[in-house]
Amino acid sequence: MNGPVPVAGLHPAAVAELDAVDRALIRATQAGLALVPRPYHALAERLGIGADEVMARLRRMQAAGVIRRIGAVPNHYRLGYRANGMSVWDVPDAQVAEAGSLLAESGLVSHCYERPRHRPLWPYNLFAMVHGRTHREVEDKIARLRALLGGRVRAWDVLYSTRILKKTGLRLR
Repeated sequence: MNGPVPVAGLHPAAVAELDAVDRALIRATQAGLALVPRPYHALAERLGIGADEVMARLRRMQAAGVIRRIGAVPNHYRLGYRANGMSVWDVPDAQVAEAGSLLAESGLVSHCYERPRHRPLWPYNLFAMVHGRTHREVEDKIARLRALLGGRVRAWDVLYSTRILKKTGLRLR
């Protein structure tokens, strides 16, 4: 894995509730967690608090909506996955949750989500990112996804990445 691990996606109403240690913890995680066996212990040492306190504070901030998620952000290109395609699907709104679950559970996508349509130019309401070493590998995976979705699919397309965008969350100053 390479790159930052976004930790802080701040909910505006919760910012005022943060104490100095919470803010220091968020600042310490904004550029990513250390790639060590015990990253929360490394944070604790850096901040001069216990690892249990680091984990409790992160859990509390996540439960309160201050932090949306803690997750790895791999650099797919450095891992050899140079063909990265966002598959977009037009499925009936009444079936989008079921279709999204099928895609997410397929093991063929890294992330999947629903977005609003913008008709008449953009009919797609379901998005799923597919990674492969080649365009052919991505196309094969998308064909498998299309078969999985079956008759739910009215239209679909794939949008290939042409460059890497900086992946970071909200930052505290």
